[in-house]
Amino acid sequence: MTVPQKRPAEDLTVTALDNRIAEEPALNGHSNGANGHAVSSLPTLDASKITITRADPNARTVPTEAEANSGNETICTDHMITVSWTAAKGWANPELKPYGPLSLMPTASVLHYATECFEGLKAFRGYDGKLRLFRPDCNAERMLMSTLRISLPGFDPKELEKLIEILMSVDGPKWLPKERAGSFLYIRPAVIGTQPQLGVQAPKEALLFITASFMPRMDLPEGGMKLHTNPEDMIRAWVGGFGYAKVGANYGPSLLATAEARSRGFGQILWLYGPEGYCTEAGASNFFMLWRTKEGQLQLVTAPLDDKLILDGVTRRSVVQLARERLAGELEVVERKYTIDEVLEADKEGRIVEAFAAGTAFFICPVSEIHHRGIDVKIPMGKEGKIGHYTSKLKGFVGDIMYGNEQHPWGVVIQEQE
Repeated sequence: MTVPQKRPAEDLTVTALDNRIAEEPALNGHSNGANGHAVSSLPTLDASKITITRADPNARTVPTEAEANSGNETICTDHMITVSWTAAKGWANPELKPYGPLSLMPTASVLHYATECFEGLKAFRGYDGKLRLFRPDCNAERMLMSTLRISLPGFDPKELEKLIEILMSVDGPKWLPKERAGSFLYIRPAVIGTQPQLGVQAPKEALLFITASFMPRMDLPEGGMKLHTNPEDMIRAWVGGFGYAKVGANYGPSLLATAEARSRGFGQILWLYGPEGYCTEAGASNFFMLWRTKEGQLQLVTAPLDDKLILDGVTRRSVVQLARERLAGELEVVERKYTIDEVLEADKEGRIVEAFAAGTAFFICPVSEIHHRGIDVKIPMGKEGKIGHYTSKLKGFVGDIMYGNEQHPWGVVIQEQE
């Protein structure tokens, strides 16, 4: 028998998460909870029980990418999936139904206490005609972690993955047709606390919903992504906080600094942490530096995950894994804390080779400049001034899997309902 590691009494958050996972069979695949005690028999999330109400297929036409991304509203596909949950009854049967408004009471928990989390992934129309998701298991598992961190109900990640596949099997053929090879749709699962009661408490009612929509291509901005380090009086995330979870509270407070940076001609904030100025994330994306050490070793460096300060990005994870597998003879992949002063020193000594941001929205986006406290660090952008050699190579590795140029287990093919 394996005895769970006892954590210090002060580790309230980590202990609470461990207990939630141990006590819910749907989260760990076991029928008994902690210490062998019986667990709740309330219904769990079950994609096989979905009911389908189809929208009129002729009611809406599919816009071009340019048309869809030209306005101030996100254009979604014909359908969405919703699943309600209550503490008393567990998860209800999922529903696939026409896309439309949600109904919430003004006192809903999410509107006052930020009890919400979300995910972001894409469906890709491959050059081989097939529709794929990219590592949806990673997104589903991360969303479970986020829901538990924000005191929302748990679920089996495999069931969430199945629901995403169902939505895309229905809407993919129309909204991402085979003649649009090389295009994608953005998928947004979210869970919100819906209990209509004021008071700081874990909500006893919640709603899971999944939508699919258009999103602009943001991976090749003119001149590369330009970063401005955060002001000294603002940080995005902190050790002991929730930077590792995909919750809305991570994003709203960062918008003020981002807007100011954009007014100065920069695209995103390079978020630094602590008096040391550790480099963490570029906007809401993971950040990579490619440089040579003082000894001449080529290194791909990115912030670590062990302090739970940054998000465990799926694109980040993929870049790290593929770089280690396919570029082992050319560069060393290093996950460690590094400071903005190290970046400035490497720039002064001419050791910076490339830099890029990595995430679902920006994919793999070259960084051309970092501005820090009056100092401009210009970063090489390759021979044509658009994207560096290794940034391009890594982008190609990942993109080939997404669009079917390489058959790989990470590319999950959707069986479409024609």
